[in-house]
Amino acid sequence: MNGLLFTTVLAISHQQSGASELYAAGQLNDPLVIDAAIAPSIPALPHPSGGRRLSYTQWKEVLAQDAKLMAARNPDRLSVLLGDSLSLWFPGELMPGQRVWINQSISGEKTRGLLNRLDLLKDNDVEAVFLMIGINDLIWGESDQEILANYREIVRQLKLTHPNTQIVVQSILPHGGEASTWESRDKLAALPSERIQQMNDALQKIAADNQAYYLDLYPIFVTGDGTLRPDLTTDGLHLNRQGYLVWRSAIALYAQLKLQ
Repeated sequence: MNGLLFTTVLAISHQQSGASELYAAGQLNDPLVIDAAIAPSIPALPHPSGGRRLSYTQWKEVLAQDAKLMAARNPDRLSVLLGDSLSLWFPGELMPGQRVWINQSISGEKTRGLLNRLDLLKDNDVEAVFLMIGINDLIWGESDQEILANYREIVRQLKLTHPNTQIVVQSILPHGGEASTWESRDKLAALPSERIQQMNDALQKIAADNQAYYLDLYPIFVTGDGTLRPDLTTDGLHLNRQGYLVWRSAIALYAQLKLQ
């Protein structure tokens, strides 16, 4: 399955190389600008904060309100993006179709923080959760044992409160290493790719042990030397539009092939 996913999405990413050229030329520098040639007539979802700078507490209040409003609507095929800034900045107009999406992500989020706010979704009838979390824990010095313990509890609680929900654990992405321009690039340079791969192996086992799904994005985003593909990132950590197009293709294909 992952071999098919890798081959198909890699082919799609080559077809989308024109988008990367637009980024390089500075013609597509806003990650929320709609490329009509790729996503025609698809309405953009508003950013959860409306573009405002918010404290962590304020972020949780915004997400709680979003979840409450969505619970009142109770749409069919509700799907949740759950994670940190990588998920937060997923352009709404690029989310795979035939689903209703809600973004419950916070920039800088770690596994412990996410675990402590899962109750925000307690009243939502959710079909699928797409979970990506852990890179901030690794960057800022949390131990593997702590990360994995939090992750097990996240998946366990989601299964407990949403027993009919399809939980998709997504692998942690590679980073740009020494070539990164992110403000804390020294932290990235100190994080070996082998540790991320070992963490992903453990996440795959957590998913299997809890009857959850595992979407391995790592091979699609990594170069031959173990770093994040430069054509898919803005700074060695975060993704550009091309990166989100690749991610979108992976989610759409995986959902079509694997989810019920």
